[in-house]
Amino acid sequence: MKCPFCNSEDTKVVDSRSFMDGYSIKRRRECINCQKRFTTYEKVEEIPLYIVKKDKRRERFDRNKLLRGLTAATIKRNISREDLETFVLEIEKTIQNSLQNEISTKDLGEMVMERLLEIDQVAYVRFVSVYKEFNDIKSFIEIVEKISDNSNNKERQEKD
Repeated sequence: MKCPFCNSEDTKVVDSRSFMDGYSIKRRRECINCQKRFTTYEKVEEIPLYIVKKDKRRERFDRNKLLRGLTAATIKRNISREDLETFVLEIEKTIQNSLQNEISTKDLGEMVMERLLEIDQVAYVRFVSVYKEFNDIKSFIEIVEKISDNSNNKERQEKD
């Protein structure tokens, strides 16, 4: 592993630990040459996944793109970066476990929205507003009312 600071290939592992519920290993490394430390991640190489866009183009699944969208939706919410990494990993695993190597943007969006609603309602509204390309305040009001109605129904069911 090359040092990102001096490009030396002489590095050593200082610490290793399981990351993202055991799906990855986080390694703390130190460069023998410049003594600077850096972090690397190791995970199993998997079959590439593809996203089928609205116009039928196929694009390789980019977990960082999904992570950026979720990061924007969860800004100033009490959701850690590690929680988001795990969220994206779970989405990837769900797709891979379906034994399909491609998924439509519609199906991916629905999957993300369903899971995000369980985690944080504000982040859900933010994500949905971008995903569904809201153009007016009425769309926001409708989605908030829908969430509110679902929350009220769940509370009633729990009381019964």
